[in-house]
Amino acid sequence: MHCFRLILSAFFLFGLSSSRADAEAAIGVAMDDFSYTDTSGEPANQTAAHERRLSAFMAALRRDIGTDRRYRLLRSAEDGAAFKVVGGIQKTSTLVQWAKVAVIDVGAKRLVMDKLYTFRGDNDESWERAEIFVSREVMAALATPAPVALAVFDFELEDMTAASAIVSASDASYLAEVSAAVREALGHSGRYRIVDVGGGTARTGALRDCGGCEAAIAQKLGADLSLIGVVRRVSRTEYTLGFQVRDAKTGAVVARGDSGLRLGADYSWKRGAVRLVSDRLIESQQATDAPRK
Repeated sequence: MHCFRLILSAFFLFGLSSSRADAEAAIGVAMDDFSYTDTSGEPANQTAAHERRLSAFMAALRRDIGTDRRYRLLRSAEDGAAFKVVGGIQKTSTLVQWAKVAVIDVGAKRLVMDKLYTFRGDNDESWERAEIFVSREVMAALATPAPVALAVFDFELEDMTAASAIVSASDASYLAEVSAAVREALGHSGRYRIVDVGGGTARTGALRDCGGCEAAIAQKLGADLSLIGVVRRVSRTEYTLGFQVRDAKTGAVVARGDSGLRLGADYSWKRGAVRLVSDRLIESQQATDAPRK
C-alpha cells in the first residue's frame, strides 16, 4: 500500500509539473473588452440588453481562447502577452450589426488580423452565432506562424560592361527604389518582419563579394535571415537580377533566385525585382507550407 501511494504521488507531481510547463509554454494573449456603439436610431433604449449581450460575448470569447492549451489569457500586453485582441461592435440598423476585430502581434508591432464582419439580428441567438464565428477567426489568426526577422540589404549594381566602376546618381536612385520595393513586398506578405539595416553595412567592398559576411551582420542586427540582391548590367539597355538568402546563425544559403532573363531599361529594375522575390521566395514558401491533400 505504501508503494502504491508513492506511485500515485509521483504521478500527481509529474502531472502537476507538466501542467505548469504547458502553462509557461503557452502563448500569452491579452484581450480588451470590445466597444459598443448603437447608431441605428431606434427609439427604444436597449442599453441594458446590449451591455448584457456584450458581456456574454466577451466571456465566451475569452473562454474559447482560454480553454485552448496553446494560449493563456493575460490582463494586458504589459504582462508579457505575445498577442493582443481588440475590437468593437456597431449596430447600424434594426437588424444589422458590424463587428471590427483586430489581432496585434505585440513584439513585431504588426497586425496579423484586421477584419470587419456583419451579422444580422440583435438577440441572444444572433450574438452567440457571431461570437462563435469571431472566435474561430481569432484562433486562426493566433495560429499563424510568427514572421521571420529578415535583414534586406540594399541591392547592389554589378556592371559587366567594363564601364565606370562608380555608381551614377541615376543608378543609385534606381537601386534605392528596388531595395525599398522589395522590402515592402516581403513585409506585406506577412511572412517576414523587415529588420532595419541602417548602418549595418559599414564596410569596404560589396556584400556580394564578402563570402557571406552579410549573415553575421544580420545576426548582430537581430535578424534570422539575410538577403542581398544584385542588379547585373549586361549592356546599357539589358540587365539581369538575382538575390540570395542566408541563415543568419549558420551562414548557409537557404534560398536564391535569378531572373535568368535580360530585362529592359533601368526603370524596369523595381518591377523585375519584386516579381522575382514574389515568385522565388514568397509564393514558393507559401506552396511549401500548404497542407498536402
